[in-house]
Amino acid sequence: MYFCGYMKNSINIKNRKAKFNYEFLDKYTAGIKLAGTEIKAIREGKANIAESFCEFNNHELFVINMHVEEYSHATHFNHNPRSQRKLLLQRRELRKLEKEVTNSGLTIIPLRLFINDRGLAKLQISLAKGKKLYDKRETIKDRESKRRLDRIQKEYK
Repeated sequence: MYFCGYMKNSINIKNRKAKFNYEFLDKYTAGIKLAGTEIKAIREGKANIAESFCEFNNHELFVINMHVEEYSHATHFNHNPRSQRKLLLQRRELRKLEKEVTNSGLTIIPLRLFINDRGLAKLQISLAKGKKLYDKRETIKDRESKRRLDRIQKEYK
């Protein structure tokens, strides 16, 4: 984990499906309240946020369905892999997000799980609006046309 006094912070777990299924409006970086074995498993890169989402419970924001595998070197004091984890944001950000979610029917989606410079686990979340089927088709069409253009440009170089 530690190399010559600095921490290896190359953990960058992304939610690739979110970009396809949602249109992002605002992005926030939130801390996560974790147990000791959870942060150790995340530092090993054994986490998945593909099916996760965020919801409010008593004016607190929780990430649901985030899977953090059990830590391999732990004893019987290991954590539950699919437990709810509290997200840590400033109070005014929480109020703003809760108002947006309840009034306009938007959702909060985790985009990226990473370790910051101080060695703390952070979750980048986004206020998002679900895409319709025709928007998804348009995204696929744009992606394929971009690939085709790149391929043609590569041939002429």
